[in-house]
Amino acid sequence: MKISKLLFVSLFTISTIFSYAQELLIPAKNVEAVLYLGKVDKQPLVVGLGGSEGGNAWTSDYWKKTRDQFLDKGYAFLALGYFGNKNTPEILDKIEIEDIHSAILEASKNEKIAKNKIAIIGGSRGADLALLVASYYNDINCVVGLVSSHAVFPGHTKQFNSACWTYQGKELPFIPVNKEAIPYLMKRDLLGTFNAMLQDKDAEEKALIKIMQSHCKMKSYEFKIQLSRNVILVRTKGKTTVW
Repeated sequence: MKISKLLFVSLFTISTIFSYAQELLIPAKNVEAVLYLGKVDKQPLVVGLGGSEGGNAWTSDYWKKTRDQFLDKGYAFLALGYFGNKNTPEILDKIEIEDIHSAILEASKNEKIAKNKIAIIGGSRGADLALLVASYYNDINCVVGLVSSHAVFPGHTKQFNSACWTYQGKELPFIPVNKEAIPYLMKRDLLGTFNAMLQDKDAEEKALIKIMQSHCKMKSYEFKIQLSRNVILVRTKGKTTVW
């Protein structure tokens, strides 16, 4: 009898913890936007961006525990997929920064969201995108970039001749694939490829992500930068296999 009561209490506690989340699909142009809400009012909004893997990474079971931890602490969570989803671009190429920001604004209209408390966390190319959104829009209060770059690189086309990102209908300046990078690219050595591309210092200077321009000190993709627009953290350690 005691075991049955203990089991009931345990199941009730677990269901109470995890049943509070409300999941909403937010209408957004060229973006899959899924909003996770807790029950409290005035929830700060955390926006999650995946990287070169495509899809909407933060909606996956892999990231569910992390999402639930944010919700448990009183945050709302917005998972954004910007390519490789239904009704989004197929590949990572010429992604419109405005579409990401518009999706965030649409989600922030929810009455439970604190509109003046918005943070973005991104990984890999999603970290670049997070930094870019914060570069162009002052209503982003906090950015966390995981394995981010400091500059814009080519989109993932066969020719590598266009930018990953656009703003106001124009491609952002990007670091092109130069002849020095070709041997590394043929060997699928991404770190060697990017290091070779970065030898083009003029292109690198033009392609710097706006928010990083006066703060970035690079050394072979290993850097840690702490800035302050409330808090901006950029953390990179070691290698990333997908960029």
